Amino acid sequence: MSAYVNSVLENIKAQNGANSVFLQAATEILHSLSPLLDKESKYQKHRILEQIVIPERTYAFRVTYTNDKGEACVNNGYRIEFNSAIGPYKGGLRLHPSVNLDILKFLGFEQIFKNSLTGLAMGGAKGGSDFDPKGKSDAEIMRFCQAFMLELHKFIGDVKDVPAGDIGTGGREIGYMFGAYKKLTQRFDGCLTGKGLNWGGSLARTEATGYGSVYFANEMLKKAGNSLEGKKAAVSGSGNVAIYTCEKLYAFGAKPVTVSDSSGFVYDSEGIDVALLKEIKEVRRERLSAYASARPSAKFTPVSDYPAGQNGVWSVPVELAFPSATQNELNLADAQTLHKNGCLLVCEGANMPSTLEAIDFMLANGVLFGPAKAANAGGVATSGLEMAQNASMTAWSFEEVDAKLHNIMINIFNNAYETSVEFGKAGNLVLGANIAGFRKVANAMIDQGYI
Repeated sequence: MSAYVNSVLENIKAQNGANSVFLQAATEILHSLSPLLDKESKYQKHRILEQIVIPERTYAFRVTYTNDKGEACVNNGYRIEFNSAIGPYKGGLRLHPSVNLDILKFLGFEQIFKNSLTGLAMGGAKGGSDFDPKGKSDAEIMRFCQAFMLELHKFIGDVKDVPAGDIGTGGREIGYMFGAYKKLTQRFDGCLTGKGLNWGGSLARTEATGYGSVYFANEMLKKAGNSLEGKKAAVSGSGNVAIYTCEKLYAFGAKPVTVSDSSGFVYDSEGIDVALLKEIKEVRRERLSAYASARPSAKFTPVSDYPAGQNGVWSVPVELAFPSATQNELNLADAQTLHKNGCLLVCEGANMPSTLEAIDFMLANGVLFGPAKAANAGGVATSGLEMAQNASMTAWSFEEVDAKLHNIMINIFNNAYETSVEFGKAGNLVLGANIAGFRKVANAMIDQGYI
């Protein structure tokens, strides 16, 4: 490993000792850059690593609103603008009790390289709040979103910083935020993506991350002389990414047999009923146990029954695995179980869902591995397409957007694969995606000088 990488990582650890998730992301990315850094000295000469691991700016602010009882409620709000070398800042807003600067630094750092891989002009950012929309009324969520935007509007704009949805931030929340932004700025522009279809949103945005993950997996298997046809898949999560991963798997002739949420996972031997899953999660907003109750072929396993130290969803024998829930949901023991059960491919739909040890094991044991920053880039790619539609004041059909998304995912795979070949690690898409994403941003930083 490059001595330069080692020295930078030591500095990061000294300065970010409490930020364990950010350190994990930085370690994974920087380690894989060593072959590039050994080959091209300009990145060390210009101290690009030291620059790229520090956000260009970080905003932290108080968000105060009233609940339905008229009581004051206080939350933390954040926006981390990490890198703008190749375009305006782009990255989602996460509303979840776990949100803190560590989580957002990890997400924002990953976003730099993910956005670079799409080929679109987007920098990397992330933001959100430790506010929890669950259990809140629509009126409470509206008041929170308006209070949140009271601060956030100062930092964002259609050619400056364009946030999107994320965990806890769906169409309802984006709508309330956009309304507040419009009121505060007297502007109607593409300051947010994930908007409603009748006021600037894009078709296929909801489906994009899940669809894109399957498109990427299809390219991985094609390169290996294989296909999705006839294979069983384990999918974790039950939000947009998981739902539309399942939907697109069926379109390619594969059969998803699991989904999960924080209460447990469902195994459906006949294949996940996507219509029922949408009804339970998008309409009724219920736990997955309700799916099993309505589906005789399904079995629900609560978290309390998982094997010690493992995620039960990965215990089902399948050929394909799509971790699509949250970070670090697939550990070394899970990877070993998948491999033992004959899993051929793991394609990440969530952000950093596999631990470093799990990734190392899969790469060492011939499991085809699609890293998140490449495999789940479909969501932000389609957000970029929404930005393009807003800028030109046009709206494309679902088929047009889906075709562009499919092409972007093919290009991301080809770029990552060809880069892995260039550096003598054919098929190592972690190395290929990281180097390809980094090189574009780093060269732009060098071109633009020390700012």
